Amino acid sequence: MNLLLIEPEEMVAGEVALTGRRAEHLRKVLKVEPGDTVRVGMVAGMMGTGRVLAVESGAVRLAVELSHEAVTDLHIELILALPRPIMLQRILKQATVLGVRRFHLIRSRRVEKSFFHSPVLESEKIRGLLLEGMEQAMDTHLPEVRIHNRFKPFIEDVVPTLEGQGLIADPGGSGTLSGMPVSGEPGQRLLLAVGPEGGWSDYELDCFAEQGFYGFTMGNRILHVDTAVVALLAQLHLLYEIKRP
Repeated sequence: MNLLLIEPEEMVAGEVALTGRRAEHLRKVLKVEPGDTVRVGMVAGMMGTGRVLAVESGAVRLAVELSHEAVTDLHIELILALPRPIMLQRILKQATVLGVRRFHLIRSRRVEKSFFHSPVLESEKIRGLLLEGMEQAMDTHLPEVRIHNRFKPFIEDVVPTLEGQGLIADPGGSGTLSGMPVSGEPGQRLLLAVGPEGGWSDYELDCFAEQGFYGFTMGNRILHVDTAVVALLAQLHLLYEIKRP
């Protein structure tokens, strides 16, 4: 836990009283004592510090001062063909660590219908995974997660409303990472589409192409979805930094 996250309703008169997992971490891992300070961020808010006022059995009380915004220049939305639940858990956390601002979990031809009934898609489970990613990355932005269980309405009705340059990973694509339209301009918005283990269908690829998505390949090796997502996000951030003015 690199950043202690608090909810807006938890702070009263500049103080928070923590119990449960966060208090346990402060007491047993960080071994805080009165007077110590820790990094604090408010979910969907500002960042700052918390000064330990009291350490009790099962509880820690902090005086919180929030002073600055979390900063990110590259805005990425991940369009993800819904993977197996165990893989989805890894992706939600790691993609949040790597700065994804919104997730679109979609149905594609090679996605099992049963995946949409997984307990992993329950809102509290999703939120817990996102918070873990935020704590790791020291970010206060809580990503939005949207679930779309029909491909055609998503590609025809939702995608045209999204802002940003579309990119779609495809092992058979003609483009390359180096040719991706990443400008390095502050606040650039990208839509990254990653398919299922079996890949996109020709129809799905054509639909994304009609929406202006740039198709590219990562090379000859076929990666698992969770590995591909992490690799792609890391490379996009690197490319963005290289091209920054």
